[in-house]
Amino acid sequence: MIDIKLIRENPKFVKENIKRKFQDEKLELVDEVIKLDEKWRKLKYEEDGLRSERNKISEEINKLKKDGKSADKEIKKAKKIPEEISKIQEKRKKLEQNIFEIMYKIPNIIHESVPKGKDSSENVEIKKIGKPEVPNYEIFNHAELAEKLEGVDFDSARETSGNGFYFLTGDIAVLHSAMLAYARDYMIKQGFSYVIPPFMIRRKVVEGVMSFAEMENMMYKIEGEDLYLIGTSEHSMIGRFIGKTLSANNLPITLTSYSPCFRKEIGAHGIEEKGFYRLHQFEKQEMIVICEPEDSYKWYDKMANFTVDVFKNLGVPVRLLECCSGDLADLKSKSCDVEAWSPRQKKYYEVGSCSNLTDAQARRLDIKIENKGKRYFAHTLNNTVLASPRALIAVMENNQQKDGSIKIPKVLQPYMGGKKVIN
Repeated sequence: MIDIKLIRENPKFVKENIKRKFQDEKLELVDEVIKLDEKWRKLKYEEDGLRSERNKISEEINKLKKDGKSADKEIKKAKKIPEEISKIQEKRKKLEQNIFEIMYKIPNIIHESVPKGKDSSENVEIKKIGKPEVPNYEIFNHAELAEKLEGVDFDSARETSGNGFYFLTGDIAVLHSAMLAYARDYMIKQGFSYVIPPFMIRRKVVEGVMSFAEMENMMYKIEGEDLYLIGTSEHSMIGRFIGKTLSANNLPITLTSYSPCFRKEIGAHGIEEKGFYRLHQFEKQEMIVICEPEDSYKWYDKMANFTVDVFKNLGVPVRLLECCSGDLADLKSKSCDVEAWSPRQKKYYEVGSCSNLTDAQARRLDIKIENKGKRYFAHTLNNTVLASPRALIAVMENNQQKDGSIKIPKVLQPYMGGKKVIN
């Protein structure tokens, strides 16, 4: 959510930002907010006037009583004012609710460096790390190979849970857990504190961390409860600071968290296909940073590089893609995708993303910084360290040998009892 002052003072700028995101249908929301805000401020002016009048009448009553005169007329008039104020407050509260609902739909201000584009097809490659290679032997489909290695059971999962679920077993399950453990320990070495958060959150937190469209398409609602299953641990990690004022002396807050993630994947292609690309449930190591506004883009670069380094150590070539304006979720000011190389498909595919949301989440959740007597909204960032089993596909393919065995990356061998190969 952006600052309403910006809409009051520079609606043209806000509209240009909406156009950059190719969301012209939202242009009218700016004018609607301005009209409602004018009504709100008029009511606020009336309310302040009534309070001032009440104070004056109180002074008159005291003076009349002091002089031994009757103050019945003034007392009768004073008694009516609280009722009038209450009516105005009720109208203001309704207007505030309407304004907030509309403001939630207006996208965050995009960073000036973000390239203009309609959708993900116009994202811009920033850099490649590692040499993408295609071996001179066949790379097996990850799902088929995992089944041959007795590492996954899709059929039973369909019976117990439906499409988009799996049972990981044996060495493949251990490899999956080893990757997450390594990602956790890597982030701890970078100075991040490890957290296991709640896997369910209330609606007010969901509304604070994502747009309404994302919420409807992603989140699973617990029937009969004010609870949602998290789509990523960023949701509960940022929500942890709702309504809090943080001392500038304690910033930045740098946390890394593990969680299972649950997503509807509405409209997703391939959910019916056997494999790990589109799933309703997966596991992830995440990182979040809450910091001073002037430091957020320094952290943005650092965080993206952490993920790149993790995949480099796993022997997986990756590339960074700058998300164009039309591919940014509404709360994001700047974002980049991390894509891993698939030697089987001979192309890159998304394995994570790094985002700076500036003060959008902080405004929704009222997360402020106190510094030398001043209070202002914090900046929040999030990034995927490693999400498995998508990352598992990358490790299986890029470390696959001619006979279908999988070399275990050196950094993971200590987490697998020293094992070097999965046969």
